[in-house]
Amino acid sequence: MTNKYHNIPNVSIETALEAVRQALNIGESIGVKVSVTVVDHSMNLIAFGKADGATPHSTETSLKKANTAVSTGKATGWMSSELAVTLPLATNNKLTNVGGGIPIKFEGKLVGGLGIAGGTVEQDTNVASKTAQAIESEV
Repeated sequence: MTNKYHNIPNVSIETALEAVRQALNIGESIGVKVSVTVVDHSMNLIAFGKADGATPHSTETSLKKANTAVSTGKATGWMSSELAVTLPLATNNKLTNVGGGIPIKFEGKLVGGLGIAGGTVEQDTNVASKTAQAIESEV
């Protein structure tokens, strides 16, 4: 008999909130006012946090980074220059190639995406990586 549905693992609210707390703390420790977004496997918003004084555009950028990480299963920043232009256009600007997005994986399963924005690309990527480590996400 054919399965009539799929069980898709998703990041829990507890893990998403912990990721937001960790990212805000990590950002503060390096002097960066970050926005943090965690989405589930289907790019639905699970948790969001914004440091006091974070730039207004970082909210949307962090969401795009999280969406890209979960939908591709890769950390942002990997696209060729051609794809980095066409993919955002093809997805109504839901995706980005800007570093700072990272997939959230547990037990080999992709369960969500994490997006960090507010600093330089290097700072955002660093905060995302350290946040993933803090919540014990697999690389």
